[in-house]
Amino acid sequence: MEDALRLAEAIADALADKKAEDIVILEVEKLVGYTSYFVICTGRSDRQVKAIADQVVRKLRTDHRVRPLGSEGAERSSWVILDYGDVVAHVFRQDERDFYDLEGLWRDAPQVAYEPAASPAAG
Repeated sequence: MEDALRLAEAIADALADKKAEDIVILEVEKLVGYTSYFVICTGRSDRQVKAIADQVVRKLRTDHRVRPLGSEGAERSSWVILDYGDVVAHVFRQDERDFYDLEGLWRDAPQVAYEPAASPAAG
C-alpha cells in the first residue's frame, strides 16, 4: 500500500504543477474493491482540466514510467478520470465537482495529508 500512496502523491504533485486547485487524497481501499486511493482536484475551465490531466499522464510516464490503465472524459473535459490501478485521479471543473461530491460520497474515507511542494519558481 505504501507504493500506492507514493503513486497518489506523485499524481498530486503533477496536478499541483499545472495549478490544480483543492487537491485531496482519499484512502478508499477499505471501502471499494478496485483501488486504494482517489486523488481529486479542480481546474478552472475545460481547457485547464484537460491540461491538468495531460500533465499527469506525461509526468507519470516520464518520471515514473507508469501509464494509466484507462481514462475517461478527455473529450468532454469537465471531468477527466485517470485509472492507475491502485490510484484513480479525478480532475473536475468546479461545477462538476460540486455536483458529484465525491468527498461527500466517500466521507468515511480517511483523507491523506498532502501539501504541494513549493515550486522552484515560487522561491
